[in-house]
Amino acid sequence: MRVWIAAIALALSACANPAPTTGGDQVRIASGIVEGLGAQTSGVRLFRGIPYAAPPTGENRWRAPQPVAAWEGVREAKAFGPRCIPTQDFDDMVFRSAGRSEDCLTLNVWTPAREADERLPVLVYFYGGGYITGAGDEPRYDGEALAARGIVVVTMNYRLGLFGFLAHPELTTEAPYHASGNYAFLDHVAALEWVRDNIAAFGGDPARVTVAGESAGSASSSAVMLSPLTKDLIAGAIGESGSMVGDAPPPLIYAEGQGAALGSSIAVLRALPAEAAMLLARARGYSPGPIIDDYFFPKAPRDIIEAGEQARVPLLAGSNSEESGADGVLAGAAPTIANYRAALTRLYGAHADAVFAAYPASGDGDPVTLAARELANDRFIGQNTWNWMDAATRTGGRNTYYYYFDQPRPPVREGMVSPYGANWVSPRGAMHSAEIEYALGNLPGNTIYAWTETDRAVSELMQGYFVNFVKTGDPNGEGLPAWGTYASGQRMIIAGTSRSEADASRARYQAMARLPR
Repeated sequence: MRVWIAAIALALSACANPAPTTGGDQVRIASGIVEGLGAQTSGVRLFRGIPYAAPPTGENRWRAPQPVAAWEGVREAKAFGPRCIPTQDFDDMVFRSAGRSEDCLTLNVWTPAREADERLPVLVYFYGGGYITGAGDEPRYDGEALAARGIVVVTMNYRLGLFGFLAHPELTTEAPYHASGNYAFLDHVAALEWVRDNIAAFGGDPARVTVAGESAGSASSSAVMLSPLTKDLIAGAIGESGSMVGDAPPPLIYAEGQGAALGSSIAVLRALPAEAAMLLARARGYSPGPIIDDYFFPKAPRDIIEAGEQARVPLLAGSNSEESGADGVLAGAAPTIANYRAALTRLYGAHADAVFAAYPASGDGDPVTLAARELANDRFIGQNTWNWMDAATRTGGRNTYYYYFDQPRPPVREGMVSPYGANWVSPRGAMHSAEIEYALGNLPGNTIYAWTETDRAVSELMQGYFVNFVKTGDPNGEGLPAWGTYASGQRMIIAGTSRSEADASRARYQAMARLPR
């Protein structure tokens, strides 16, 4: 990680070590008694590092999550559990847990409830990180601000990379469900089952659970909505930039072959230290990810939702205005029509003219830059987010709400260094992941940027929409600009001047969806 972490360590210590509380706060759950940090100054009670499954170590490495062993006495829930072992980290990530470990299947609860019978709606938030990094202890995912608005918020850790996705013939044979891989998603299942069985003790309503997340976390939210293992555990879904409704993941038989190519038996792989197992995978060029495992995903995610076999729940989803820059298409070439058309030919061959018609540019310079940026956004993550929204609207039978986040981050504060490097220049649009702190109310926890009154107003707006949706399945509420459903052709522009308007992107997404995949 870059040296900028040291520059913000003092500010983050306020998050890592909250203000004095009212004392111990004990709650009895299925596995025993946990004691949290008590009520914070906001009135929200905080519980950290609660195990929702047994450690996935030893014989449990590459197995579905196993039940938590009950404990005697009181277990402290005051510190974040270790984060799951990553393949790599990204520069903008800040972690507050005490290191990383395979023993990482814990979750965190923020609740405003004072009594167990309050039955408040629940938000379960999945972190991003491309399924290779991330953790529920990042400050940008803190649930206190949303919980203070009358909901219970949960974040959880799930296995990553090799430990979250290895498929192997031996693992398929030994599993009672005759599949392997997708252990990260099975961790999501276990966490949601924990919420079902235990969240009432924290004043939450297990019948009103909304899942949400950003990037890989958004894809996870869609996965949970689509899988037969989880669709009865949720009442709504929120997706920020990403979904599984795109090109089909590889099938189990292919993924098993890739895993077998590691050249070791599962007994040998389980006996290796975690770092040694990762080194072996890296040496073989093996980087597993989500698959159609014939269990969590009985068929391709797109086929599930097109058949209307997903959880039929309200959906709120969208993407940002600069998820990827124009160079994602132009590859460093000057923004001219000639270079843009050459890039489209390189990327789309005989379909280049159809793509230009969907993403037109009227001249050199800014028109090409903006068209290439939009196309790069959609190639990266915008199209599959829209695919999810479109299919859920057609087959789900529930209201869906689509947004376009267009609030660029402000400049870096004087004396601070961007996590992206000293020469980084804030983009014209809202970059990938920029909306997280706005949506979850965590601008104050990110001291790098010179937040403005406009930024704070956008955050208030986005928090209001999210909390209303968690409570009712509809983001609309008093004091907020009216947000039309996607079925009515509307999308919400979330920016300094937020507004619901006719969705100008639908035609291009429909055109791109018709191209051969």
